[in-house]
Amino acid sequence: MSLSLPPLSLYIHIPWCIQKCPYCDFNSHAVKQGIPEQEYIAHLLADLDQDLPLVAGRQLSSIFIGGGTPSVFSAAGITQILEGVKLRLPVAADLEVTMEANPGTFEAERFAGYVAGGVTRFSIGVQSFQSEQLKALGRIHNAEEAKAAARLAATLPLSSFNLDLMHGLPGQTLEGALADLQQAIALNPPHLSWYQLTIEPNTAFASRPPVLPEDELLWDIQQQGAELLAAAGYQQYETSAYSQAGHQCRHNLNYWRYGDYLGIGCGAHGKITLPSRNSILRTVKIKHPKGYMDLSRGYLDERTQVEPEDRPFEFFMNRFRLLEPCPISDFSALTGLPLASISAPLAEAEQKQLITVSPQHWQITAKGARYLNDLLTLFI
Repeated sequence: MSLSLPPLSLYIHIPWCIQKCPYCDFNSHAVKQGIPEQEYIAHLLADLDQDLPLVAGRQLSSIFIGGGTPSVFSAAGITQILEGVKLRLPVAADLEVTMEANPGTFEAERFAGYVAGGVTRFSIGVQSFQSEQLKALGRIHNAEEAKAAARLAATLPLSSFNLDLMHGLPGQTLEGALADLQQAIALNPPHLSWYQLTIEPNTAFASRPPVLPEDELLWDIQQQGAELLAAAGYQQYETSAYSQAGHQCRHNLNYWRYGDYLGIGCGAHGKITLPSRNSILRTVKIKHPKGYMDLSRGYLDERTQVEPEDRPFEFFMNRFRLLEPCPISDFSALTGLPLASISAPLAEAEQKQLITVSPQHWQITAKGARYLNDLLTLFI
């Protein structure tokens, strides 16, 4: 069966931040001797130039600028990047451009400049509104700065903005977690990412683990928090994403719907469908800024093909993060495989009440979302 082309997105990685947080396992580097902004921008656009043959003639539906902390770059620098992208690729008329930012770097004049340069959506890393929690998480902003950032975002001509909020924090109580969530809701962001802190390998927390809430408390936080969000008009559409009507993150939806994306910048990942070769490529760029900006090397660190036997797991690992129905036709269109290749695991998933099946859709159940790893294991 032939592959179809899904929507195309672009991820841009800016690796620097003011301070590395102890829970963070992203490819980020604390600023020590200044940021080589102009040099890095030149490399980003050269990196994109090298990838262009993979997506000739295709249009971008969204751009996501992540990090690190992209807001350590100037408004002029972000504008230069976006203008360079638009010179190289056609973009949708309603292009979504998300930029991550921390409240401590959220200044009115600079952020108006980002919007003027093409940013349409901010994702603001609040994490908590409680001073003791922010200190434990290594954050450099305070609660008042977080509130001010959200209020400022609401005044800018954006299509949307997101607040990132964690729960299950060191020593956190049910009351503390819900108070954080209530404060976030009171700021009326169109989108909320609300997720549990997990200890990741190769982080400061992994080497010196804090005491986290017990599982029973975590369950209570999740259940009561979800009720608060629903009552406030936020619809959960992904494992940790909630939005008001019409404000789902289009860029992340494309990831989870098994869409395509270019990744440029240090350690950025990409996934590109090549129907003429019946191939799905995954790319990874060189991780460290010094290596990435070494003119004697290319930007590509790895390029691998997603083999047909691995595509069902990949497809459902993304697709079943979403709570929306999955069109059955998407499986063959985006993996190039016949439905018969997954008939046995689908039947088992339905029998175990992890999914329901209609003539047009698969729908993950509440039980399937709770036991997602068990569901995905069926497709390995």
